Amino acid sequence: MRIFVGNRLLSALLASAALVATTGFAEAKTVIHVMHQGDPGWVKAYGDVATRFEAANPDVDIEMIYAPHDAYNEKFSAAVMAKQLPDIMELDAPFLANYVWSGYLQPVKPLIDKDLLDDMTDSNIAQGTYPIDKDLYAIGLTDSSVVLYGNKKYLEAIGARIPKSVDDAWTREEFEGYLEKLSKLEGVKWPIDTFRGYGIKTEWITYAYGPLLESAGCDLIDRKTWKASGTLDGEACVKALTMMQDWVKKGWVVPTSSGTNQFYAEGQPAALAMGGHWFYAEASAAMKDNIVVMPLPKIGDKGVSPNGTWIWGISATSENPEIAGKFLSFLLKDKEYREYAKSQSAYPGLKSFAAESPLYAEGGPLAVAFEQASKTAIARPPHPAYPTITSAFMQAVDKIFNGGDAQEALTAAAKKIDEDIEDNAGYPPFDEQK
Repeated sequence: MRIFVGNRLLSALLASAALVATTGFAEAKTVIHVMHQGDPGWVKAYGDVATRFEAANPDVDIEMIYAPHDAYNEKFSAAVMAKQLPDIMELDAPFLANYVWSGYLQPVKPLIDKDLLDDMTDSNIAQGTYPIDKDLYAIGLTDSSVVLYGNKKYLEAIGARIPKSVDDAWTREEFEGYLEKLSKLEGVKWPIDTFRGYGIKTEWITYAYGPLLESAGCDLIDRKTWKASGTLDGEACVKALTMMQDWVKKGWVVPTSSGTNQFYAEGQPAALAMGGHWFYAEASAAMKDNIVVMPLPKIGDKGVSPNGTWIWGISATSENPEIAGKFLSFLLKDKEYREYAKSQSAYPGLKSFAAESPLYAEGGPLAVAFEQASKTAIARPPHPAYPTITSAFMQAVDKIFNGGDAQEALTAAAKKIDEDIEDNAGYPPFDEQK
């Protein structure tokens, strides 16, 4: 098993092809290229699975190709341009419609073990399904969600009500009232960390902030007409982004310059954190019993939470799709890989993995996150224009949080999205889904 990093993707693929052409030894093995992202712990976990797979299948060589999270889409685009797609690719779920529409992926049902397909949760199926043909193009061990973390000591000091379930989530009035009280509490520098430090090179703004806006009656695009103008720049969205801009202006939100964690950092200067499920592992280790996990607040009449994470697909150009499917099945069943995922508070996307994950069981510390999956989760727009949708939206939010006019920024974003869709003739057959 060999591991390649970042911009070595293309040279690795080409070198492998040359090796196969010139040496009998290489010809004796089937080479499967796997492109992925992840922090060092996950990279090691994937590499260890590849080593175990090779030991069980000595006629296969798994070449792991790492691309940094923040630059993953750029590296993938380079592979597309060079017509050198890997056999297996990790992809962020909301990009699936674009990848399938572009012809990069093939259906995985014929290639993945049936017991795994039967094991998928509804939300896992949803994140891997292409909305046009309803076929499954990707699968993963996990799904995802964002919850509201709280510092119990600070919340008790202001007499805050602690929600026990999704149905009991804070209202906008409660949420903003608590932010106001926390802003005046000794020891609290910022009432909430929304992880602005992630910036606009990741999916964070769309993934985490979008649900708050959708709860307020906003959306990134009209999901029937697939027009952004009149929706993204409509009254509901302008009011919702102005509300969040006001939180920033009041100094309630941790600024970008302060990094990506002030919740359990030294001194615990942030009282609340709107963080992903993965945040729990380190936060709970640092805060022990002082951490509280709550559902996202209801900004409007209903609560909304996100779903969708990095999942695995098999490229349409793979010359060995059956072996690629065999490796993915091996990966998703691998006990040591699952144990590592559990240690990172991974959100279950397979029912068997959920049964092995007491964090998400009823009464578990992250049970509310799993409850959100069935009650409030709304996927990001499953449309081929999603790369433009998320980019335009994140840039608009960044401008607004930095003092820009909400109406102006959202109107510009909506225009950019609609122009992309028009430039692609409506992305047929999506132009017929009205």
